[in-house]
Amino acid sequence: MANVGLQFRASAGDADPQSRPLLLLGQLHHLHRVPWSHVRGKLLPRVTEELWQAALSTLNPSPTDSCPLYLNYATVAALPSRVSRHNSPSAAHFVTRLVRTCLPPGTHRCILMVCERSDAFASACALARAFPLFTQRSGASRRLEKKTVTVEFFLVGQDNGPVEVSTLQCLTSATEGVRLAARIVDTPCSEMNTDTFLEEIKKVGKELGIVPTVIRDEELKTRGFGGIYGVGKAALHPPALAVLSHTPDGATQTIAWVGKGIVYDTGGLSMKGKTTMPGMKRDCGGAAAVLGAFRAAVKQGFKDTLHAVFCLAENSVGPSATRPDDIHLLYSGKTVEINNTDAEGRLVLADGVSYACKDLGADIILDIATLTGAQGIATGKYHAAVLTNSAEWEAACAKAGRQCGDLVHPLVYCPELHFSEFTSAVADMKNSVADRDNGPSSCAGLFIASHIGFDWPGVWVHLDIAAPVHAAVRWTPRRGTRRGTPRSAGSCDAAAPPGDAGLFTSLCTD
Repeated sequence: MANVGLQFRASAGDADPQSRPLLLLGQLHHLHRVPWSHVRGKLLPRVTEELWQAALSTLNPSPTDSCPLYLNYATVAALPSRVSRHNSPSAAHFVTRLVRTCLPPGTHRCILMVCERSDAFASACALARAFPLFTQRSGASRRLEKKTVTVEFFLVGQDNGPVEVSTLQCLTSATEGVRLAARIVDTPCSEMNTDTFLEEIKKVGKELGIVPTVIRDEELKTRGFGGIYGVGKAALHPPALAVLSHTPDGATQTIAWVGKGIVYDTGGLSMKGKTTMPGMKRDCGGAAAVLGAFRAAVKQGFKDTLHAVFCLAENSVGPSATRPDDIHLLYSGKTVEINNTDAEGRLVLADGVSYACKDLGADIILDIATLTGAQGIATGKYHAAVLTNSAEWEAACAKAGRQCGDLVHPLVYCPELHFSEFTSAVADMKNSVADRDNGPSSCAGLFIASHIGFDWPGVWVHLDIAAPVHAAVRWTPRRGTRRGTPRSAGSCDAAAPPGDAGLFTSLCTD
């Protein structure tokens, strides 16, 4: 699916499904509200009205269901009829799954997405996740034809008018951001090293007319970025801090998005094992999400000052690697005793948020990272964890997650009970907790916040996407067939991050 172009249209037009395969997708009660006059041109002459109605009557979603309408050229699929309060009303994760399993094969295909207007954004992002851009399968290089999937929304409910051009542009920008973030995360470090990531940043900057600020290698050390430099100094490709800045006229506040960009995490000298290291190409998921979301937000005319801060490093092993017991001076001016080199993300982010506060003058700082394995235990593999000093922003993040399908759930924010886990006898703090049973995901986020200060008057939001970045599955074609089967995240060769550009873009437009 790497060569698939995704297009959003107000109307996909009519076509024989044998020449343009079709998937009709929505909740069952919404599908029943689609008049035959709207779908007849997409189904005739292969599917009659009687057959269409009969197919709808056979659907019994539990939680989903599908029914072929004409061979493997036309299919109707039903989403869950209801979801719980902590899920997205769009049932976004099921949208992605059904597209992967039910969309008929073909060079030019069509999806008719039936939903309420409030679910269109989340549904579009979910559709985008079904079409990853990266692949190194040998067969893919021999297939030169460009495939397209045209998506038409049929809106039901109270606000059921046609989809406006501005909305289609918003969906296009958001889904391009989602697919960009997924491509970066899917690409192995042999190709997506810090040099390559910087090129991705420069490419987005050029598209938006923005020249990035880049601080690299020994300059990081000279200027006091001991966290980023200490993590990445042993790698072949040097670490970097990069910033893209959007500064429109009339801005009333300054926002900084800070992304963890560990292009590969061996764990450093506190090395990961053979079962936990595979998949660590995805440890740059936070920075990838920031890049995709920044591109989408600026293209949509974001009205306030927005900085995207990328903390890039490879946590490698070598003669110059950071050792446990080393002490680093971070950009905040605070010293950190290293007791676990595999707790590196918080070190680079500490420099990033401190730079956002001191140099960029941010009023609102949001950092996003694949930070802790404990996040998956705390909030699961579908819900990112949010930790913030603002109850209002905690609620806003959870709401935005439900609106865009990148689900979010709060962590305990209580620095007076948790931050003592980092007590050091020889430095201002250690970088890893003393007691792993005392809210480790909350503690890790608090480590980052401590470098701007718990009494900082601005808004600080931390998003831990460690489990969601692995949660999506890739589509694996079966040999000898035109269809495929989804594989589990544990056995797949890559995963598109669900907790990424969609959430940030939703926060921008909420």
